Amino acid sequence: QVQLVESGGGLVQAGGSLRLSCAASGRTFSTYAMGWFRQAPGKEREFVASISWSGRSTTYADSVKGRFTISRDNAKNMVYLQMNSLKPEDTAVYSCAADRILARMTSGICDKWGQGTQVTVSS
Repeated sequence: QVQLVESGGGLVQAGGSLRLSCAASGRTFSTYAMGWFRQAPGKEREFVASISWSGRSTTYADSVKGRFTISRDNAKNMVYLQMNSLKPEDTAVYSCAADRILARMTSGICDKWGQGTQVTVSS
């Protein structure tokens, strides 16, 4: 079983940066693909980025491509989302997720979910 806890959210001005972290428990972490999703008030949850179990394959939503970077450290059971050039429209609750099938992540189908961390970008 994998449990996920996010951290690193906060308030930042437009153009600024934040780094989100997701700590995973469980000895099978390195066998899971990992992803980040976000949900803004009044909107549906949307895919942000995913990374394969090895870290060799990454996928990004068009809205964050070139600004966000997903990475993982299997030795530390951690996944990160580096967010640069933040915009007010990036304001949302960001959640990490885990699933054994990378291809399912862009559809939001994931076995495990964290509670989320709030990111607020002021203009």
